[in-house]
Amino acid sequence: MGKIRAVLFDFDGTVSTLRAGWESIMAPFMKEEIVGSHLLSAAEEEQLDRDIAAYIDQSTGIQTIYQMQWLAEKVRASGWNEEVKDEWTYKAIYNSRLLEQVKKRVDLLASGQSAAEDYLIQGAADFIRTLYLRGLELYVASGTDHPDVVREAEVLGVAEYFRAIAGAPVGKADCSKEKVLRELMHVKGLAGHELAVIGDGKVEIQLAKEAGSLAFGLASDEVSRTGIDPIKKQRLLAAGADWIAGDFLNTEEWLERLG
Repeated sequence: MGKIRAVLFDFDGTVSTLRAGWESIMAPFMKEEIVGSHLLSAAEEEQLDRDIAAYIDQSTGIQTIYQMQWLAEKVRASGWNEEVKDEWTYKAIYNSRLLEQVKKRVDLLASGQSAAEDYLIQGAADFIRTLYLRGLELYVASGTDHPDVVREAEVLGVAEYFRAIAGAPVGKADCSKEKVLRELMHVKGLAGHELAVIGDGKVEIQLAKEAGSLAFGLASDEVSRTGIDPIKKQRLLAAGADWIAGDFLNTEEWLERLG
């Protein structure tokens, strides 16, 4: 294996937990839009809850707009809610609800009631700083809207270590993770084996494997910000992860894995 020159991080759930719990906002929102004023039978409700949970689980890591496309199709297919909105409208509503929660956390940081470490996967800041000081090129690619991921990286005090932070382009359905990987390969002349990708979603793991790069799964319990979540671990291994960790506390093991 050649020497690793660059590391590409996913952000939410991999570095930051500012958006932890997004699933608990997305699931009821999706259900509300699909059902409308229709009265579900117990069997219909149980099946719908399963469908939504399964979709959210398998879509972790993709841009929100694609999740909202699924929602629009589901609303249309079920026929329960006569008002079928477009995916951009769904995204705007969902984002406004999620950002209410994120803003509360950012305000706690700004007021000093919380520390950045309270919203970082344990060991993340020190690990990122260590890689930076060793001369590796560090990048972030996220499915979160670009202005939001940049602001959140700044609030958490890690933005300065990344050569580039790429979030989802506002108003466009464009896979930022795929775009960043492509640019690293072609524009910066990196071979696949010179790049490592670290993320908690199957999207970035699969992209890394397709590029011939190292793919490390971060399967952290986002509440404690450490330790391995078995469901995440299973998802990431199925996507082809070369190794699974629950945090960044064991810097030496991470550095050894990176070669």
